[in-house]
Amino acid sequence: YDYEQDAYQAFIQNFPFEETPGQQDAIEAMIEDMRNGKPMDRLVCGDAGFGKTEVALRAAFIAVQNNKQVALLVPTTLLAQQHYQNFVDRFADWPVRIELLSRFRSKKEQDVALSAMADGRADIVIGTHKLLQADISFKNLGLVIIDEEHRFGVRQKEKFKSLRAEIDVLTLTATPIPRTLNMALSDLRELSIIATPPSRRLAVKTFVRERNDVLLKEAMLREIKRGGQVFYLHNDVKTIDKTAEEINKLLPEARVEFAHGQMPEKQLESIMLDFYHRRFNVLVCTTIIETGIDVPTANTIIIDRADKFGLAQLYQLRGRVGRSHHRAYAYLIVPPRKSMTADAIKRLEAIEALEELGIGFTLATHDLEIRGAGEILGEGQSGHIQEVGFGLYMELLDRAVHAMKEGKQPELDRPLDHGAEIDLHVPALIPEDFLPDVHLRLIMYKRIASAKTQTELKELQEEMIDRFGLLPDAVKNLFEISNLKQLARPLGIRKIDLGQNGGRIFFQAEANIDPGRIIQLIQSDPNSYRLDGQDKLKINKDLSDLNSRLNMLEYLFSEIALKDAA
Repeated sequence: YDYEQDAYQAFIQNFPFEETPGQQDAIEAMIEDMRNGKPMDRLVCGDAGFGKTEVALRAAFIAVQNNKQVALLVPTTLLAQQHYQNFVDRFADWPVRIELLSRFRSKKEQDVALSAMADGRADIVIGTHKLLQADISFKNLGLVIIDEEHRFGVRQKEKFKSLRAEIDVLTLTATPIPRTLNMALSDLRELSIIATPPSRRLAVKTFVRERNDVLLKEAMLREIKRGGQVFYLHNDVKTIDKTAEEINKLLPEARVEFAHGQMPEKQLESIMLDFYHRRFNVLVCTTIIETGIDVPTANTIIIDRADKFGLAQLYQLRGRVGRSHHRAYAYLIVPPRKSMTADAIKRLEAIEALEELGIGFTLATHDLEIRGAGEILGEGQSGHIQEVGFGLYMELLDRAVHAMKEGKQPELDRPLDHGAEIDLHVPALIPEDFLPDVHLRLIMYKRIASAKTQTELKELQEEMIDRFGLLPDAVKNLFEISNLKQLARPLGIRKIDLGQNGGRIFFQAEANIDPGRIIQLIQSDPNSYRLDGQDKLKINKDLSDLNSRLNMLEYLFSEIALKDAA
């Protein structure tokens, strides 16, 4: 991809706000992805109202400039309508044809859109699940944008990727599902986090309460008296009209309407437009408002039976309010604690505790903890890795990802490499009398074993002296051996066993050593060195103390290393 800077600058002039630092970083990363020739698979994670749509608009602009078609997949008809309006406004000055595929469109309009997509006349297509139907075809699809990806199933998202291997995929979400988050954290997908709120934005004050008419009346009245509007979420179509009547009785001064997804399209569209234009002030609705409805004057939301919703859903619903600079309120109405499940209580506690701005990503990590990480290649979106344990699983995954990034074939049957096994016949441990707390000892062992460089080891040593006092000899030995492990790993040494009278060094089948140098070494001092089989070097020397063993090994490593590997 390439694009004209002047045209791009002219396009972004129409963005009415200033980009936040997080938004700017996400945009730059997205442009870099689109220009580097590899298919993009970027996850943009940012709160409701933090400007993810602008990243999508700019990506779409660059794709269209390169004569590619863009598909924007959204979960609800209302959001499709809103995005369509947004895109039409932003592309008004450009010769770009934008089509909408949703049930708000007549059969005839949809047929026109479908044929324009197939023969390449439509540049950008915005649609709901209809975009995933088998009969949909594009002439030259280059970019797929998936908005609110947690609302789609794995199969649905993978369908687009299977269309073409070269397709760019940009995924927008406030709270990624555990499977997606896990893939992003393990480097299988690129991740951008927009964590900086727009200026003057205030956090939504959240209350979890049992049902109480006085509280509800007070909450709604406070909002109406300051000229605002209220969302009242009641997720049951059968009783929604009855609920609207009850609210009207409770609050005679309010003008109340209700909306749900089973209404005729035109009626639903006109109710939503009336609410947007402030013709009534309380909207009783189902979760149809969950995504993308942007009503800046609606700043109180009441969620009935909040215990029945998932964490991402609660978070999204709360994000419908607080989109301007007024303080917004969310009331989560729940039954008595005894009748809720343990997971529901955990979800409600998480959302009540996390009410700062930009917290969607943190919330998704809570979801990862509550539900498990899911399958990477299967379709399970949550689940537990009981058989191997999470740490080992992530290590295996990390190794495979690194190999593929370097263009190598991952060796799936090779055992995990924990470095060379080194035994210098000296105590190398953290003694109990030096560090009595067993958990702390285990943490320090893990940190020493995980250190990748000599600098990291040195910093750890300084930290331990700082925290626990002067190190006993056994701990110093542990650091020396860890240092040796780091030197031995690139050479392909799998085991060192060295005592007072010498010992053996065992090499892997594909070691990075210079056989010629080993022959020279043996010829120069045949009494001290000799080969023992194909993969062992026998050392016969008086090495009475640890220092002499360490010096011997360091000398040996420098002697036998391949010059370009050293």
